[in-house]
Amino acid sequence: MYPQEYIQFLTHFHGDRDYFECHEVLEELWKKTDSGNKDSSWVGLILLAVSTYHHRRGNFKGAKRTVEKALKIFETPANLGLDIPRLNSLLKERLALIETETAYTSFELPICDPVLLGVCKKSCARAGLVWGQESDITNLSLIHRHKLRDRTDVIRERDQSLKMRKGSE
Repeated sequence: MYPQEYIQFLTHFHGDRDYFECHEVLEELWKKTDSGNKDSSWVGLILLAVSTYHHRRGNFKGAKRTVEKALKIFETPANLGLDIPRLNSLLKERLALIETETAYTSFELPICDPVLLGVCKKSCARAGLVWGQESDITNLSLIHRHKLRDRTDVIRERDQSLKMRKGSE
């Protein structure tokens, strides 16, 4: 039906609001299934999670840049169990909030597949989370999660990619 990583993404997005973890689980799926395709729906969802993470931290510039990229990707419908027209409207609303530097508020993705929604709610309950709960903006380890992560592998991967691009120029 849907990849387990996608279920995990939706569980984090609507449960503990750990947008950093949303990015992590979908990045792994994207690398396994559609690596290199920057227009992949997985990339669109990753960008949405990153934008939301930035917005919650008050990084409006980063939030704007990433939600605009997500909007471009979702101009093309994808079969993710989401109502894509409603998703696009939601992303435009989020962009307007970001452009006016309005503080972050939690929101839900428009899941239109009742089976997917049921699976995700059960996943949330199994993890001890409440589906649709508001983000805990006092939880600084959640808000600034990227600062707590060992980024050695990410930095090494970026350096290798940069060297390969320079070598092909």
